[in-house]
Amino acid sequence: VLVPEISLTPQTIARFRSRFPVPIAALHSSLSEKARLDAWLSARSGESKIVIGTRSAIFTPFASLGLIIVDEEHDNSFKQQDRFRYHARDLAIMRASLNTIPIVLGSATPSLETILNTKRGRYHYLHLPERAGNAVMPEYQLLDLRTLLQEEGLSAPLLQAMKEELEKNNQVMLFLNRRGFAPVLYCTQCGYIAGCKRCDVKLVYHRHPERLHCHHCDARKMIPPACQECGEAALKPLGMGTQRLEEVLAQQFPTVPIIRVDRDSTKTKGALEKLIEQIHAEPKAILLGTQMLAKGHHFPQVTLVGIIDADGGLFSADFRATEQMGQLLTQVAGRAGREEKRGKVLIQTYQPEHPLLQTLLKQNYTAFADQLLAERETATLPPYSYFAVLRAEAHQVKHAENFLAMIKKLKLPQEAVSVHGPIPALIAKRKGLHCQHLLIKADKRSLLQSSLKTILKHIDNARIKNTVKWTLDVDPVEVM
Repeated sequence: VLVPEISLTPQTIARFRSRFPVPIAALHSSLSEKARLDAWLSARSGESKIVIGTRSAIFTPFASLGLIIVDEEHDNSFKQQDRFRYHARDLAIMRASLNTIPIVLGSATPSLETILNTKRGRYHYLHLPERAGNAVMPEYQLLDLRTLLQEEGLSAPLLQAMKEELEKNNQVMLFLNRRGFAPVLYCTQCGYIAGCKRCDVKLVYHRHPERLHCHHCDARKMIPPACQECGEAALKPLGMGTQRLEEVLAQQFPTVPIIRVDRDSTKTKGALEKLIEQIHAEPKAILLGTQMLAKGHHFPQVTLVGIIDADGGLFSADFRATEQMGQLLTQVAGRAGREEKRGKVLIQTYQPEHPLLQTLLKQNYTAFADQLLAERETATLPPYSYFAVLRAEAHQVKHAENFLAMIKKLKLPQEAVSVHGPIPALIAKRKGLHCQHLLIKADKRSLLQSSLKTILKHIDNARIKNTVKWTLDVDPVEVM
């Protein structure tokens, strides 16, 4: 059984143990080397009948493997993004095929690739139209931030709904996919914004402990007393992060426990488990977090979910961003009303008329996905075509550009393959290296594979200088 996040293994193991009186092993990177080895050996010997783990568990040997389950199959966490690149879901499908055993891909928000495979008859589609037990689907409401008064990112209707649910001794969940206190530190006199020297990004302002932090290279620096450009003591944190929202909530609801779940609050060992236990122990609380809080957790006391900013994925440069936005909104909304109590979802947005947002809320995720599939087919984007990205990184941008330009000049054996770029990555400089992309696109996977063989053979023969670090990513989940 594959799950996308380590945090989901305890509840998954508990559910399986309550139903199956057999030895169950866990496999993930937070375990000690001895614990991982013991689990690996028990699976290989056949002692453990069920193994529950994250993506690397797909390589576990079994004495007699009979079934593979991939929970939340749409989740990008199943893709290994560095070093040995693979997608655990796709490997699971291949392993099931090679072993002639069934595989179950589970998700309330399937990936477009999986949906298209069901439409083409490659997968058998099982639809579960009702929620488990006595739970019913939550009620949705869009809050138009263009017309509503806000107090530190919280609109009046959302604050009122929170007060009503907390008075009933229920829990409220707020979703903001931006950790830290504020995304930028801004000078009100000259407009200077603190940036990272090694990456082409702005430094995030953190309050606890107080620092400027790059979320890409992990660089940290003290808060300067004055602007480095004009010298004025006019620096101001701009924008909203989970730490800032936590302070605002503490002022609005001083007697209510506020439980923040993000990478900063869970970086120590066992911290996430303690926060999850606290959530289940508190009858009334405000849960605040990033996407860590949205993935598959079962919080029966949550009756209201508030999405602080729903617009992030609507205008991204990456064509997959809208799909991921729809999946994330649906998954977050799925935390509300999971048992007898009816749930409600309030979504703050500056784009309430956006057609995809309207389809997602007024119809369902299936209609939303069908609309996206129609757009992808018109534009011949995946899953109606196949992508690979050749990434080049170098201390000097010309070295990366020259390397990819050399590849682009190659005469590929297939006419139905196109090469686009090179272009800078969305974050053009990361960890001191300039990053350039070359996109290889084909109508058929076999054509893509034959072209990639030609490219790799040329790179092997060219004796590339060590001034360039390159990687090849087939079926990238992040094109930019």
